[in-house]
Parts: sequence; structure tokens; C-alpha cells
Amino acid sequence: MQDLRGKKLLLLGFTLFSMFFGAGNLIFPPHLGAQAGANLWPAFAGFAVSAIGLPIMGVAAVANAGGLDRLASRVHPKFALAFAILVYLSIGPCLAIPRTASTSFEMLVPLLGGGRGLQLGYSVVFFTAAFLVALRPEKLTDRLGHVLCPALIALILILFAGCLLHPVAAQYGTPAAAYAQLPALEGILGGYQTMDTLAGLNFGAVIALNIQALGITEPKAVRQGTIRAGILAGGLLLVIYAMLAHVGALTGAAYPDCATGAETLTALASALFGRAGQVLLAAIFLLACFNTCVGLISCVGQYFHTLLPRIPYPAIAGFFAAASMLISNIGLAGIIRLSTPVLHALYPVAIVLIVLSFLPAQFQKRPAYVGCVALTAAQSVLAALPLTTVFANALPLGQFGFGWVIPALVGLGIGVFCR
Repeated sequence: MQDLRGKKLLLLGFTLFSMFFGAGNLIFPPHLGAQAGANLWPAFAGFAVSAIGLPIMGVAAVANAGGLDRLASRVHPKFALAFAILVYLSIGPCLAIPRTASTSFEMLVPLLGGGRGLQLGYSVVFFTAAFLVALRPEKLTDRLGHVLCPALIALILILFAGCLLHPVAAQYGTPAAAYAQLPALEGILGGYQTMDTLAGLNFGAVIALNIQALGITEPKAVRQGTIRAGILAGGLLLVIYAMLAHVGALTGAAYPDCATGAETLTALASALFGRAGQVLLAAIFLLACFNTCVGLISCVGQYFHTLLPRIPYPAIAGFFAAASMLISNIGLAGIIRLSTPVLHALYPVAIVLIVLSFLPAQFQKRPAYVGCVALTAAQSVLAALPLTTVFANALPLGQFGFGWVIPALVGLGIGVFCR
């Protein structure tokens, strides 16, 4: 059997890491560190579950199933189509792709100045470059794995090394109220914000395409290679997240007034390197956001090309790049405000689909999938709607953001005993 090992596997792992590691992945770990303080590592353990474990499980689940459509079809083919379209639009032009340009631009504002005209010009250049790189999705290993990902990791290591050599504080600070009692649970909720569980359901297809471009075409070998690349990417994420969380905890102790992870990193970079630190941080954000933008345009374009094969992939990718460019000029706050309810509705459904795929054989039947997903979706959709949020979150665990867990278990139990 064909196999994927050595340098090729490493490059694919780098490629998948760079696709995952975008704006939110830079911001949330240092913010978690600054807020968790002395309770950093219990909080980080929870963060790792939802920001690393679930996304990599998503890559593996889709690889084993042979695609997101086949995984979701275990519920129903029509559900699979609707769910896949909503997921791709959410991680595509409706939120994640525009967010890459908006966030990276905000990090450049201190260096270049603001202004609507400047943001528009930046977004045009940013998305044109991302579109050109994404035109050959099977070549992402060469472009992301060989060059952009190692450059990103090197820049992050410079920031981390600077903090190790000249720490801004001697120890972690006092935990914020949210992290004082249940830091691990709060960490899990923080990990949701990276959106990587949804992304993991889609990135596997692009990695499989790159594996095939390396000459490995046997389906079993492609699946195994995708999973191995996912595990390697997960290991890289764990190390980089731990670095960022650690420097965030120290910076939070020295600068307790920072409200976001971006402010925490800005304070750290400025304290360590002055003006050069702002340039370093802007370069880190630009590379991270650009890599993720390329990966998202590729996977969204590939999916809609399979739905609409008569439309060439470049035309679809160009359309989504242009639409994302326009939406990015709404601003980061506006994008999040418009899209957050959709994410709250989709995320629990994505989680249960992934978890179900790893359960024993007796759970791998359609009634179990239908019951579990249906009740999960009912609670998560109601929780996302303003008029029914209070009712939906009155369920057990609802106050912690896990009101869908009991309905999911009930639906699973009903489905298992259905004949």
C-alpha cells in the first residue's frame, strides 16, 4: 500500500496547520492566558479539547467517511446538502474569510493609519493575492507548507523567545471572575470561538487533494495520510497555543487592562521590541490570516465546484474572494454580529456528528444519527434566536452554553432503541 511519511507528511502537516491557524487562533490563546492567570493550565486543557481535539477529530471523521456529504448523509441526504452549504458559507464569505482581512488590517492600522479608503485598497490587494494562490488547491503544500507556514512559526518563536529572555512579569496574575471557579469549562467555551471544528470538517478534502497530487491515490492511503497530517497539525497547534497562552498570562499580569488577545499581544510586542515589535506582530497576523484565507477559499471553492460542475473552479473561487472582499469592509464587529447566531446554531450539530462517527458499531445506524442531530439542532437553533434564547438555555447546562447536551443524549438513546 502507498504510504505518506517523512518530509511529505511534515509538509502536509504544516499546510493543514497554516490553514487552521488564522486570526482567532492568534487572539484567543493569549486572551485566555491573560484572563485565566494562575488558573492558566486547567483553562488551557479545556481550550485544547475544543480548539484542537474537536477540529482534528473532524478531519479524521470526514476522512474516514469519505467526505462531509457522506458523513452528514448518515442523517439524511437532504440534511447533508443543507448542512454542508451552511457550514461552507459560514466558514467562507459570511464570516471566516472576511474576518481574515478585517483582523489583519486592524493590526496594520497603528503602522499605516486608518481610513475607509485604505481598508478598501488593502482588502483588494489581500484577496487578489489569496485568490491567485488558491487557484491551484493541489499546490497548497508547496506554497503554504514550504514557505508561509515555516515563516509564521519562526516569527511566533521570536516573540516567544523574547518573552522568555525578558519576561514582562515574574508570575501569572490573579484569575478573572470567569476563570476563578470552573477554568476548564471556560476554556472549552473559549476554544469554540476559533471556529476550527467547522473548518476541520472541510479542510480534510483539500489535504486529500494535495496527497493525491503527491502521487498517492489509493483511497485507504489517502485517508490515513489525511489523518496523520491532522495529528501532526494538532501537535503544532498544541505547542503554539501553549506558547501564546503562557506569554498572555505573563502579559496579563503586567498589563491587566488589556481587553482582547490582540491588545495583549500588542502590549507584549511593544514592551519587548518597541516599534519593531508592532511590525513583527503585524507580520505574524498578516501571514496567519493570509494562510487561512487561502485555505478557506480553496475548500469553499472546491465544494461549490462539485455542486455546480459546469462553473469552473477559478470562477467560483474568484466569486467568493470578491464577495468576501466586499463583506470584509463592513468591519470585524459587524461581521461577527451578523454571523454569530448562525455559528451558535451550527456548532453543536457539527460536534455531535463528529462524536457519533467515533462511537461503537451499535450507534452507527440512521435512527441514532437522526434522533441525536434533530434534538441537538432544535435546541441550538432556538438558543440562537433572540425570542427563544431564554427558553432554550433553561435546560440543564444551558447557563454554561451546553444546553444541547441533554437533548443530544436523549435523541441518541431514542435512536439506538428504534428498529
